[in-house]
Amino acid sequence: MHNMFDNIPADLTHEHFLDLLNTPNVRIERILSKGHSSPEQGWYDQEQDEWVLMLQGEGSLVFADGQAVTLNVGDFLHIPAHTLHKVSHAKPDDLTVWLAIFFQHADSS
Repeated sequence: MHNMFDNIPADLTHEHFLDLLNTPNVRIERILSKGHSSPEQGWYDQEQDEWVLMLQGEGSLVFADGQAVTLNVGDFLHIPAHTLHKVSHAKPDDLTVWLAIFFQHADSS
């Protein structure tokens, strides 16, 4: 058995990504942020759908169409494949823990 909050690095100068499960059909990833945001020109454009859940802290995402959303503990969001998005804010003094599940949507080609 494993725990989502085990093995948190002391140095979070950079965002930390850890695959918890990686199969041909699904990838589950823990993301640790502490005041991080995506680079100004850095949009995520993923081949798979992403379902993201905020486990701890608070973080904001912005989409290429101008939509913005803030996730608090317990909030979750589905991001379809090829939806351009990036992290615009995570609290600098608090650990933010995201759980991201990547999968191929049944309607995706």
